[in-house]
Amino acid sequence: MTATPGTTPRIAEAPAPGISVTPTRSTFVASRAALWALVLRDLTVLRKHFAEFVVRTIIQPFLLVFVFLYVFPTIGQGVGGGRGRVSEEAFATVLVAGVVGISIMFQGIQAVALPMSTEFGYTREIEDRVQAPCPIWLVAIAKVLSGSVQGILAALIVFPIAAVIHATSVTAHLHVHWLVVLTLIPLACLAMTSLGLVLGTSFEPRNIGLMWGFVVLPLTFLGGTYYQWTKLAPVQVGGIHWLQILVLINPLIYVTEGMRAGLTSFSHLHLYIIYPVLLAFCCAFLWLGLRNFRRRVLV
Repeated sequence: MTATPGTTPRIAEAPAPGISVTPTRSTFVASRAALWALVLRDLTVLRKHFAEFVVRTIIQPFLLVFVFLYVFPTIGQGVGGGRGRVSEEAFATVLVAGVVGISIMFQGIQAVALPMSTEFGYTREIEDRVQAPCPIWLVAIAKVLSGSVQGILAALIVFPIAAVIHATSVTAHLHVHWLVVLTLIPLACLAMTSLGLVLGTSFEPRNIGLMWGFVVLPLTFLGGTYYQWTKLAPVQVGGIHWLQILVLINPLIYVTEGMRAGLTSFSHLHLYIIYPVLLAFCCAFLWLGLRNFRRRVLV
């Protein structure tokens, strides 16, 4: 029994006999359970369509590696500056890291941007997701987390392909730095899936072609897939290394250079630049994507 001055004492009511009282879950616990359920749903769908996921993941990297690292050297087509076998081996080693990097980027876009654009479009599936007992922004976080898991799987699938399918000896030039690889890949996957969230909430389904043409392709060709950032120094005008400066606004360059640092002993951007910038891109993309997501849901 409790009472305060000037008020009538209040007696706590006991539950009726035979009725059990279940404690109410806190908002944090309920949101955590809903987040896990949303991620688990996406991973369950991935498990049921895993063969399709593998084919979708390996087809482009396989063709890229097959043409540049197997067909070209076999037919005598010059690659890597055309300075013989040594140059071909160096180019092959550089391309391995680039292929892993673009695989992470493409998987982030395919796992988040394309489905989300469709869910906001004619299927309206997003309306079912936002009814989960959690804040709206947590639904978008679930998409980013499940997409990141798919990006990690893509990197694990693509790396053996890029390291094995070639006509030159590239394995001798690979030097895996496990600390860099194990820390950089999750961060890169989060950054690229956050980019996928931004693209998925910014482009309508009818404008997907524009997204690939005006965003994805420039990111790919100016993202260090086929070359090292340090090798761009000769491209200059009036003593200004304009291309080296321009590509620094591309998040993919930090992924490919980071993979180059983790898989080779070749020159690359400094890791004390790669990690903070990738983290900054991740935070910026996540903030912008969550803002767009909330606006699209509440329209």
